Amino acid sequence: MKSDFIKYQAQTTPHPLAMEISHATGSYIFDTNNKSYLDFVAGVSACPLGHNHPKVVDAIKKQLDSYMHVMVYGEYIQKPALELTKLLAKHLPESLQKTYLTNSGTEAIEGALKLAKRATGRSEIIAANKAYHGNTMGAMSVMGFEERKQAFRPLLPDVKFIDFNNEDQLIQITNKTACVILETIQGGAGFIEPFNEYLKKVKAKCNKVGALLILDEIQPGIGRTGELFGFEHYNCIPDILVTGKGLGGGMPIGAFTASSELMDLLQDHPKLGHITTFGGHPVIAASALATLKEITESNLIQESLEKEQLFRKLLVHPLIQEIRGKGLMLAFITPSAEVTNSLILKCQERGLILFWLLFEPKAVRITPPLTISNDEINKGCQIIIDVLGEIQHDK
Repeated sequence: MKSDFIKYQAQTTPHPLAMEISHATGSYIFDTNNKSYLDFVAGVSACPLGHNHPKVVDAIKKQLDSYMHVMVYGEYIQKPALELTKLLAKHLPESLQKTYLTNSGTEAIEGALKLAKRATGRSEIIAANKAYHGNTMGAMSVMGFEERKQAFRPLLPDVKFIDFNNEDQLIQITNKTACVILETIQGGAGFIEPFNEYLKKVKAKCNKVGALLILDEIQPGIGRTGELFGFEHYNCIPDILVTGKGLGGGMPIGAFTASSELMDLLQDHPKLGHITTFGGHPVIAASALATLKEITESNLIQESLEKEQLFRKLLVHPLIQEIRGKGLMLAFITPSAEVTNSLILKCQERGLILFWLLFEPKAVRITPPLTISNDEINKGCQIIIDVLGEIQHDK
């Protein structure tokens, strides 16, 4: 299949990993030679219940027997989407009660930015350096990494950048600002947490000048950090919350949530302020609903903090300089990009899937399914330590 893959399917890099997939279940992916790979990445945080979780699969099959796509978003009442938005509201603060379902996280970012402009009548957006919010033109405009953007300019005007966790730069948030958009935990930058109540201070400044705060929880949301949503750790409720990835349970989804007062602004002036054909797709909504139910009705969120401590206990080696993140959104830092590259590729050969981060070449991603067992954590960490030992010896 590899030659056809290269010939017919568009690639994102010159050197894709090109593993030929046969099937996946639980914490394992299997190639066409039936070799198993323990998955420490979970589709880049997109499979919180692992692969082919029976409750998710059953929900999808049941919905398939009823109907698939019947109408563009927002016109017909379709139970899976309705029940999903109700369940989200149940687990969110009262100020975050109405959800718009989209096809992806990046589309949800687009909708959130549009909503902020519509609500404030302003055009200025403030984002963070080394931020990643998606790859469509609007989301790319608030990406704080010029190397990835320069080939696609011009992008959105009136976007300014500040350094994450730098309180002195909050002076840039003024009465010209429509919104500040931040990742609750910076992902591509290296899993950087906010500190010293930074998010709370950003929200206070936004309130003072009439700007809105958008928090991007596409990665840290849906139980990954030891709370259902990452902002719950940091005493800061956003005006607009963006989710995706893990919400779909392995299916493509995004969502942005705000108050009814804010969200209703997209209904008029102009009508169809945001519109999508497949957003809220009943099969995908059924998958998301089953995923959210399982995560909120089980002990997986609390267990993610316990599993974090196990990772931190096991991942001790001279070539591991630091472990960042919270819960099962972790990344460890090696001395160099060369060490990181070698480790990821060698671990794949040994049957362990690791991955990179976008803007921190020394980081190794560890975002396994929340359902991963302690035995599987022990097994994978031993492979990492063994490979690091070989790399150290070879140096």
